[in-house]
Amino acid sequence: MSEEGQQGEERYQSDQTASNKVGVTLSQSVEGNVIAEVMEEKEGVEVSHYPAMIRIDADDKLVFDLAEIQEALGDSDEFTSYDFQIEMATHYGRMVADDETVTLFANPEDAAEELGFDLLEE
Repeated sequence: MSEEGQQGEERYQSDQTASNKVGVTLSQSVEGNVIAEVMEEKEGVEVSHYPAMIRIDADDKLVFDLAEIQEALGDSDEFTSYDFQIEMATHYGRMVADDETVTLFANPEDAAEELGFDLLEE
């Protein structure tokens, strides 16, 4: 195979090792921008703005406090996990949503523990 062909193949190879990263992609909207502003203040959270979307990423665990987002929105209506998911285009990590937070875990065992599941060891 030619050197050029090898370089092309290397460019498209994937890495199957766990990254321990979690994240969401939000729509570039009023609510999405406010969520991004709130999360930019969090330690260990990376927020990237693109023309039509916003990426929010972190290592291991990412917590969205719904009351904090509601306060930043200045909205008198409760901001729920359902409202959050409407703004979210996609996510990676194991998502656990309740009345107070939306949390993404890189480790499935951590998500199971949060939910109170006992994972069977084989």
